[in-house]
Amino acid sequence: MIARSLTSLSAASLFSLAGLALGAPPVDPGSSTAGAPAQPRKMWVFLKDKGFADSAAQDAALLALKDSAHPRQVARRQARRSIAGLFDARDLPIDAGYRTRIEATGARVHVESRWLNAVSVYAMPEDVAELRGLDCVAEVRPVLGGKRRGSDAEPSLADATATRGFYGYTEPQTQQVNLEALHNAGFTGQGVVIGVLDTGFHRSHQIFTQPAHPLVVLAEHDFINNDGNTDIEGGDYGDQHVHGTLILSVIGGYLPGTFVGGAYDAQFVLCKTEDITSETPIEEDNYVGGLELCEAQGADITTSSLGYIDWYTPADLDGQTAVTTIAVNIAGDNGLHCCTAAGNEGNDGDPHTSTLIAPADAFRVITCGAVDSGGNSAGFTSTGPTADGRVKPEVMARGVDTFCVWPYDDVNYAQASGTSLSTPVVASVVACLTGARPNWSVDRMRTYVTRSASDYAATHTTDPLFIRGFGIVNAHQAYLIGCPADLDANGFVNGDDYDAFATLFDIGNTGADFNGDGFVNGDDYDAFASAFDAGC
Repeated sequence: MIARSLTSLSAASLFSLAGLALGAPPVDPGSSTAGAPAQPRKMWVFLKDKGFADSAAQDAALLALKDSAHPRQVARRQARRSIAGLFDARDLPIDAGYRTRIEATGARVHVESRWLNAVSVYAMPEDVAELRGLDCVAEVRPVLGGKRRGSDAEPSLADATATRGFYGYTEPQTQQVNLEALHNAGFTGQGVVIGVLDTGFHRSHQIFTQPAHPLVVLAEHDFINNDGNTDIEGGDYGDQHVHGTLILSVIGGYLPGTFVGGAYDAQFVLCKTEDITSETPIEEDNYVGGLELCEAQGADITTSSLGYIDWYTPADLDGQTAVTTIAVNIAGDNGLHCCTAAGNEGNDGDPHTSTLIAPADAFRVITCGAVDSGGNSAGFTSTGPTADGRVKPEVMARGVDTFCVWPYDDVNYAQASGTSLSTPVVASVVACLTGARPNWSVDRMRTYVTRSASDYAATHTTDPLFIRGFGIVNAHQAYLIGCPADLDANGFVNGDDYDAFATLFDIGNTGADFNGDGFVNGDDYDAFASAFDAGC
């Protein structure tokens, strides 16, 4: 935890705070082939400071941030931020003068990151040399990227003759994580904002356009083309929208009796961050930019099925090396619940090998593995541990033949596989829990989601092979254990709960065995009283 003032920080302090190491650039993926014409390369330019003349000027800028920030961002940080104050030096913008000097070299700025105090640029080799000579620049290094595995999220048409209830096609994946029970308690994502980072989002399908219940998008940005449209647009490759559309449907689709997403009353911030035509379509600067946008727009949760491993090794997945991982750590500091895919690199049953992708190694991210309809681990699901020995993935959900939208027309439905598909199921659970418990911190959410998951509930331990983590998420159980004194499960602790406990206690009902020791006695009364005083 950071309790000291985060003003007037040196370059070393800013880099340390962000988790970045100076002087240790990763492997350069952009070296030109001998004899080939030089091409612009995408580079990170990390700056030494925020450009203020003194600490007083920086302090004044920090004080002004609250007035210009989105009200949802302020409210979320007030409720869930885990470090002192509402804002710190990482939230201050890139110095405009520094940006001008960077652009004067001929480099073209692509993404600005307040949190990393950096910009990504397209630069020729001679521009890179000039950038490194600027006295405001701390380091210049390549922007890293990678490719999605070809087996991930390739949709096939779903059986149109299947018998369906309210949830329609999604009933099996919804019931597997006990999300229906949480919906029945009144928590369907209403009032919750979810940020989605993916390839793009085509939203003409009937599950997104119901007149009485349309999908609500509060903000969107295309980080590939730098515009405000994340849907299909001129120049897009034909399948650019596919992956993101699948993911969005799992969460936000709504057509009762046919297809109902896991957090169907939520609202969305959409970020188009993956260019599928690029040699490295998943680029870390777009991810960082998308995450910062979601946080600034006041999102409660982000979900991403993008991952990076091509230019990192398992030893780098230590929670503090990959740029995307560092950004997720900062998001967690600010009270943003983050869910991400574990990856589809497979598992060999050896607990000493890891097949994770970044940012699945982040300290507070909820990393999601995949199971089939029967709860069995998918053969493709990536395994932990992290380089520093932490359990990853933490939880599982259906990622084999998960039901989603068919992205090529407005009426059909599909099934697709990958941890890309299990992640939005888990994100739906977290969204509904956030609606029920809006003040739960990131750490508290992780604790209740993991401790209520299937395997841990049965064995009180995690998977020693690091495939399943704590097991399949259980939405309603997480809700209950997160507020044990809420006996009537209405989201509040009040006199009705006290009366309910007293009735159970007076008749010796096992429901009053509050400390779980097999007996109903005064110890249970004391345990309930403590939980009652703590509230939710």
